[in-house]
Amino acid sequence: MVTFEIVTANADYIEQLGTWADEEGWNPGKSDRHSFFPTDPGGFIFGRLNGEAVASVSAVRYGTDFGFIGFYIARPAVRGQGYGIQLWRAAMARLTGRNVGLDGVIEQQENYRKSGFRKAWNNVRYEGVPAAIGIPDDITLIDARKVSFDQLAAYDRRFFPAERDAFLASWIGLPDRTSLAAVHDGELRGFAAIRPCSGASRVGPLYASSPEVAAALLSGLAATVPGAPVAIDIPDINAPSVRLAEELGLAPSFEAARMYTGPVPEMDLPGMYAVTSLELG
Repeated sequence: MVTFEIVTANADYIEQLGTWADEEGWNPGKSDRHSFFPTDPGGFIFGRLNGEAVASVSAVRYGTDFGFIGFYIARPAVRGQGYGIQLWRAAMARLTGRNVGLDGVIEQQENYRKSGFRKAWNNVRYEGVPAAIGIPDDITLIDARKVSFDQLAAYDRRFFPAERDAFLASWIGLPDRTSLAAVHDGELRGFAAIRPCSGASRVGPLYASSPEVAAALLSGLAATVPGAPVAIDIPDINAPSVRLAEELGLAPSFEAARMYTGPVPEMDLPGMYAVTSLELG
């Protein structure tokens, strides 16, 4: 007898989720689970077939009116058997009444449209070893953990549809990553973080007041992994960010569509040079 059940993930499942995502070629951060799970522990859902985990999805709640779908994976052996869609329905039910975002891979975008999602832009991953760039004379780069957290959280809120303080505190605090802030006369002009992955180290977010500040932040982070490739997920509607990536010698390697069920949230898109993650937004 075949038994399929839908369960909320435990911490062990979250670690397995990173392995699955890596096998899909998504190159998740090695310690991302330590930030993802505490953000909304009830938001990670698994399907078990005869007691074995075979499918996953995340449906993370932010604030009272926003949610984000990610990690929608069915293991190759069970694809096409209807288990994934059962998880999808459970995830969407958990986010009922919210504007829901996701980053959809090309082959799934039509299915997402059928579920009410509409494309806002493409997030294009650029990879490579960036050329070194100087820091503008009026900008100082400092460890972002030395910035007042209230100031950093308020700045992050300009680029994300909801408050996510718990996530942000963990994202910059994990010991395997580096975060930098660009400061001018005590005012934040940019913020970025880098984290190790099984492939290229991923930079995200990358917020900046200008291409020059973005380049300085990216160069500063790349210096922590000298000679090694980095990857950034760039909203293609930010033309200066695309140009910057190309000027620094980075090349596109992956693409996903940022989609929403409701209106595109109001954010500082010109200042968003790279999104934080494709998994939790």
